[in-house]
Amino acid sequence: MRLKDKVVLITGGYTGIGKAIATRCVAEGAKVVVNGLEEERGLALVAELGEENIAHMTVDITEDQAPKKLVEKCVAQFGSLHILVNNAAYIASSNINTTDADFAKRIMAVNAIAPLLNIQAALPQLSKNKGCVLNIGSINAWGGEPDLLAYSMSKGALMTMTRNLGDSMFREYGVRVNQINPGWVLTEKEILNKKEQGMEADWYKEIPDIFAPAQRIFSPEEIATACLYWMSDECGPVSSQVMDLEQFPMIGRNLPKTWEGSHKKK
Repeated sequence: MRLKDKVVLITGGYTGIGKAIATRCVAEGAKVVVNGLEEERGLALVAELGEENIAHMTVDITEDQAPKKLVEKCVAQFGSLHILVNNAAYIASSNINTTDADFAKRIMAVNAIAPLLNIQAALPQLSKNKGCVLNIGSINAWGGEPDLLAYSMSKGALMTMTRNLGDSMFREYGVRVNQINPGWVLTEKEILNKKEQGMEADWYKEIPDIFAPAQRIFSPEEIATACLYWMSDECGPVSSQVMDLEQFPMIGRNLPKTWEGSHKKK
């Protein structure tokens, strides 16, 4: 058991990647506190994994006292806190014409500022336990798609924060800070989003090569498996690092020949 006797706090842990991480943490011997916005989903996850292993707190992480309350929940429920996973995210489309001030502030508040405040609140516990932080970013942090402008900006900010704190906090407090940048993941919300956009119910069964050389996208469980290394003591002194979890390189990508052929001049 790679996380035996560890206490893990996971924001956005009721569904998708967060739920998969919580499930894997419990399987590896950890006690977990998850956060989310839908109380029913939180209760269902506790029922699934057992209240002796997991507790939940339904709260918006941008609320003033949310970080403090979540850390206090960990200590009250399981006596300590060793690992913080900043997974909660606000994913929404916007571009140069549709990104207004209120929208930009909201997406930055959830995706970049809240993780910082969570780390601040957790630092006394993490420092005492020589714990770690794992931030869940996105490959969109490297530039993003035209219609993911504000979201990409927020994930870029998160990535810079990871590199900054991963150095400064490890030197001063012995707390590692790392990040993973997942590519396209088949979460419940992604399935719902594509359905609302008018796509077929089984759209994910036929993904074009340009998006997925493997002919499929990632499962939340695959992302959770990758997270385990960064959360465990096996990570050793590695800090301030960002790992992309994608099927193709972000720089120097080779486009499929079928795509190249269809776009050649006649």
